[in-house]
Amino acid sequence: MLLMLVVVTCYTICALSDKYAVAKLKMNGNTLTFIMAAATSLFMLAYLPFDSRTFDGSFTAYLAIILMAASKMLEFQLAAVILKEMSAFELKAWLGLTVFLSYGTDLLLQKEQIGAVTVWKFAFIAVTAVGLFLIAKADGKKINYIKILLPLAGYLLCKFGYGLTVTFTQQSISPTLSLFWALVLLSVVLAPFVHPIKLCREQPKGVLFVGLTKIPNVIGLVLENYVAVQSMANYSFIQPIILVALFFIGVIRKEECTKLNIIGGIVCILGIVGFQVIGMV
Repeated sequence: MLLMLVVVTCYTICALSDKYAVAKLKMNGNTLTFIMAAATSLFMLAYLPFDSRTFDGSFTAYLAIILMAASKMLEFQLAAVILKEMSAFELKAWLGLTVFLSYGTDLLLQKEQIGAVTVWKFAFIAVTAVGLFLIAKADGKKINYIKILLPLAGYLLCKFGYGLTVTFTQQSISPTLSLFWALVLLSVVLAPFVHPIKLCREQPKGVLFVGLTKIPNVIGLVLENYVAVQSMANYSFIQPIILVALFFIGVIRKEECTKLNIIGGIVCILGIVGFQVIGMV
């Protein structure tokens, strides 16, 4: 649970930074993804000597790098399409579905033993999903799901698939090393579309600010990999917790809030805390 909270803190900082980059600096998805990948991989160089650098040179190891890069790339690109139709809160709510898949994966991999606790855990996952749904519906916007059905399915698959990749390839390549090379690959692929030198000349302060906020992103990504190795369910819970954190930051900043928002936030917290507590029993 402690690792999850550290990851959530780091990712919340990054989420606020990304919001600033898009709203104030007018950066598009490719630019934001490039800065994320380039800055994060650069800062990761300082950490790599202290972590496991397992690499057996097998097809699985190279596949892990490609899949991680594709997952991160598609995550940003698909999110850009989806967010034209729904709010970020509703998108996070849909991510609650991956918790069911992830916990089921933990059971199949025997990271969790099937028993009475299993029923309670599924119940608390359901409670969390209801809370996320309430927060999302508080937005009151009608959504054309037919238009975004495929992008939404692809987005959920990317988030679930990332954790799955970490889980099944860790014996061939360490998660941190795999992630590092995936981000390097992503930077190289996006560079021709972003024109880094021109970008730095036009927005030097913006690039520096957004880049520096990727330091906590390094911590978050590294620890997220550890969480995924230990439990797919806990990995999937990270996004809902971030949603709750952003929601309460909005409340503290006195942003517009409804009763449905507050109820949803409380229900989410009950579900998340209940899932963690029942796991300790």
